Amino acid sequence: MCRLLGYATNDVNASLHEVLGMRACAAFRDLSVIHNDGWGAALITEPASAAHVTDGGAPSPETGSALYRNTIAAHYDPIFDDLANIGARGALFHLRLASSNLPLILENQHPFFANGLSFIHNGDISDAHGRNITANRSYPIDHSLVQATGGRSDSAIYFATVLQYLGVGYELEEALAQAVGELRAAYPDSSYNCMVQSKDTFIALRAESGKPTRQGVVDVYARHGRADEAADYSVLRYRELGGTAGSDGRALRGVLVSSSGYAQPESEGWRELGNNRMIVASNRTGDYRIRSI
Repeated sequence: MCRLLGYATNDVNASLHEVLGMRACAAFRDLSVIHNDGWGAALITEPASAAHVTDGGAPSPETGSALYRNTIAAHYDPIFDDLANIGARGALFHLRLASSNLPLILENQHPFFANGLSFIHNGDISDAHGRNITANRSYPIDHSLVQATGGRSDSAIYFATVLQYLGVGYELEEALAQAVGELRAAYPDSSYNCMVQSKDTFIALRAESGKPTRQGVVDVYARHGRADEAADYSVLRYRELGGTAGSDGRALRGVLVSSSGYAQPESEGWRELGNNRMIVASNRTGDYRIRSI
């Protein structure tokens, strides 16, 4: 039960502050007062140094990959502002509210990273009796892939299912669609909203049950006097990027996708992503398209 944010640009290193704006960025961070079970970010950057240079170690990379995770809420972590100011051609940000009493340990913090992919998820994969998928020892998953994610949660199993379909030859977007189809067959009332990125691609998926927000989420928001904000909890919205970014003021194109929870007015270009639909974007060109699953 989390909040997600991600973006992809046209190979321009743009910071979260630049693509979202300082005020909205502060509002997103403020959600971690409620989503206070840690946070994390994964950044894909265009390095300032030349690629493939051999200087005695491994050749310098053509893409920089950075991963940060903390069990402390973003609201209290001074590193948040530092990362929000770092330019990236693609990035994921995740604010966690742990579900089904899953432990608050670093291994369960998002983003997960495996096989060159970073992955974040908003949802609680449990059956009608509240039993989480982690307690289902008979669920057919390659446990070595779960181990590869580094996690021990339902989100780690979700990511491992995506990796399983990648392993048999599906492209990333179709592997994600297949994973959701498989998990939904066993856990139809769960939410599978997620974001995943590689060095080339950013995908944001809205795939929720369509049922009212789980009472547990409403109760948590109510304890903070913000119960009304839980009504559209599973909604994802997106807007196109424009303007300029970076120290060199390069023209910016691309797409930004975010969970609800703070002001996202249509007048500023925000549009709702339909349920069971995904945005597939290039973090090389900034081009994107929307497809169904």
